[in-house]
Amino acid sequence: MAKQMDERVVWITGGGSGIGRAMAIHYGSRVATVVVSGRRREKLDEVVERISEAGGTGSAHPLDVTDEKAVHDVVDAIIAEYGRLDVAVANAGFGVAGPIVGLSAADVRRQFDVNVVGLTTTVAAAYPHLRETKGRIVLVASVMSQLVVPGSGAYAASKYAVRAIGQTLSMELTGSGVSCTTVHPGFVESEIGQVDNAGRFDDSRKDPRPEKLMWSAERAAAVIVRAAERRKREYVFTAHGKFGAFIGRHLPAVNHLLMKGQRR
Repeated sequence: MAKQMDERVVWITGGGSGIGRAMAIHYGSRVATVVVSGRRREKLDEVVERISEAGGTGSAHPLDVTDEKAVHDVVDAIIAEYGRLDVAVANAGFGVAGPIVGLSAADVRRQFDVNVVGLTTTVAAAYPHLRETKGRIVLVASVMSQLVVPGSGAYAASKYAVRAIGQTLSMELTGSGVSCTTVHPGFVESEIGQVDNAGRFDDSRKDPRPEKLMWSAERAAAVIVRAAERRKREYVFTAHGKFGAFIGRHLPAVNHLLMKGQRR
């Protein structure tokens, strides 16, 4: 059976690994044009090769989302090369770990500069072109936007902010033809557990997350794309993620009792 053609142009930040990489290949398998951005050129080039193998068209634009001008330059390059932008996935992010009282101001700023400021800059740069195509914005948050655990306060705070941004965007975009889908994954295979507080990847670091609860990045990508296609405002996934989000939203006292005194 021939593949269904998808003539849209998709841009994914944090596209070199994890969910971003899997989403790029998923869109590529639909014969879409996919632009991936991230800090590691070699990772992006490998993803572009996989997109081509899947039948799509891919290109790599290295990017640090904390550089506002660079973000706008990448969008300008996409429009110059392809003439349109239909989907923007703000996926770039990492996690600062450690107790709140042990974090430096630089740690907290770095967390928010990437996960929050970088995300809003991505959206602002993409929006004028998405409005022309009545496109889609996808914000990758986390179940930690609704549930907290000791040792992850800065990361959770940044994802709480992403959730607020997504909810606000869904209101502000009314009538524009552009939708915003904020996704809240539970545990998904990625490199996040192997990145230190300075944002440096170290493949010798052991991912502390529970392996038995981990979804594959490919499975996560498929449900995120489906949620975006349906223009859902918010989508929580993995069974344990939904359970945790329910506890965090509706039973915060239980969350406190279960987690107080824990160390990470």
